[in-house]
Amino acid sequence: MLTKISSFFQNLADDLTENTAKKNSEEVTIELACAVLLCEVMRADGHFDQQEQAKLAVLLVEQFHLDEEEVKQIIDQALIQSEQATDFFRYTSKINKHFSIEQRISIVKQLWKMAYADGELASIEEHVIRKIGDLLQLRHAEYIQTKPRK
Repeated sequence: MLTKISSFFQNLADDLTENTAKKNSEEVTIELACAVLLCEVMRADGHFDQQEQAKLAVLLVEQFHLDEEEVKQIIDQALIQSEQATDFFRYTSKINKHFSIEQRISIVKQLWKMAYADGELASIEEHVIRKIGDLLQLRHAEYIQTKPRK
């Protein structure tokens, strides 16, 4: 009986280790990390339309100078990962590791552009941007400077 219980827990531990290794092996690129965060803002208010998806593509081209096919692939991956994400840490930590503070400020400015793509700002979009700004280690003054002036 103890052998069966021990075997059960060993198999469970092996499965967890295998799943963790598989998840960590899925490399997140800077482009994908930024795209996922943009998708999170786009999806925050519960709906996204062609206008917002077009804005997402434009923002990725502006930031990373990608061609149309690369943008399409990244958006497809980003939408899938955004739907499955439980937090932003995997993406913001990648950006923090490779981007300067000025580049992170630029990313948050793009998040605001994404939020306004449909012509209005939902409070949940603002909340998501604030949360991402905190995870990107922006000070309050830096976060405030990213907000668009009306």
